[in-house]
Amino acid sequence: MNTTIHQLLSQADELQARLLAFRPMDAETLKSLREYYRVGLTYTSNAIEGNSLTESETKVVVEDGLTVDGKPLREIYEATGHARAYDYMRQLATNLPLSEEIICQLHRLFYQQIDDAKAGVYRTVPVFISGSRYPVAKTDKIADEMAKLVDWYNKNEQKLHPILLATELHKRFVFIHPFIDGNGRVARLLMNFSLIRNEYNIALIPAILRAEYIAVLEKAHTDVEPLQQFIIERVIATQLDLLRLLGGVNEANGGVSGGVNDICTRILDLLKTEPHIRAPYIAERLQCSLRTIQRNLKTLTEQGKIAYKGAAKNGGYELMG
Repeated sequence: MNTTIHQLLSQADELQARLLAFRPMDAETLKSLREYYRVGLTYTSNAIEGNSLTESETKVVVEDGLTVDGKPLREIYEATGHARAYDYMRQLATNLPLSEEIICQLHRLFYQQIDDAKAGVYRTVPVFISGSRYPVAKTDKIADEMAKLVDWYNKNEQKLHPILLATELHKRFVFIHPFIDGNGRVARLLMNFSLIRNEYNIALIPAILRAEYIAVLEKAHTDVEPLQQFIIERVIATQLDLLRLLGGVNEANGGVSGGVNDICTRILDLLKTEPHIRAPYIAERLQCSLRTIQRNLKTLTEQGKIAYKGAAKNGGYELMG
């Protein structure tokens, strides 16, 4: 990992800790934010693929169920389909392993109004990516490659940094290109699915960065670091946007302000008053995913600040010293 990527990951981790400190959010704020990014991700992801709907037109189509005069019906279907796939992505149980069924359902929801017969079904004809020197998976290899992808992801979810994990999932999926169409949008949905289930906010890629995005994806066949840097920077941009929405950026100081604590600090504070507790209980109390809590418990244990005492079934974490 080069120095720039390491520094960017550290910045993203710090920003995400600040965002997590805003929890718990009231129901109305949470609903508003999810709708905001539902439109934002639908608009940007479709725009990258050439959809001409503006962000305000996307909002009208997605939230009000209206069509837009002069716009092709397919573009309307792309907006409504992507919004349904986004909703499904957000509703997935965070502790369920990734599966081919989840991936196919994401594509089915996006594509069923466009071509129901091919929605959620692996392609049976070869496709070629314009501008790329590299072939995608052959039709008789798609099933095996997708099974390997899912197996790789579930084995590595606790081993890689969440942003690098999401980036690699996106890259591997695109290189397989399992569906006849809509692979880019499903790839970005999967990337954001991975980010969300590992306690990160989604990453938006605006259409203005389309050329750079395509270039780093092509280069990722031989060098993944430019793609990693690109995605980390998009995560950070979304984090800063979200902090501004939450009132967490102090423009005068040029940085993020507020009394915030990272998850490790919150775990230590909880153990001061409730010793001998286990990871699922901590996750529930702090409103974080179990994976995130387990990752931070491991860090604190390695630092010698806490220890697990007792048997596996009835033991719990306690402060050291």
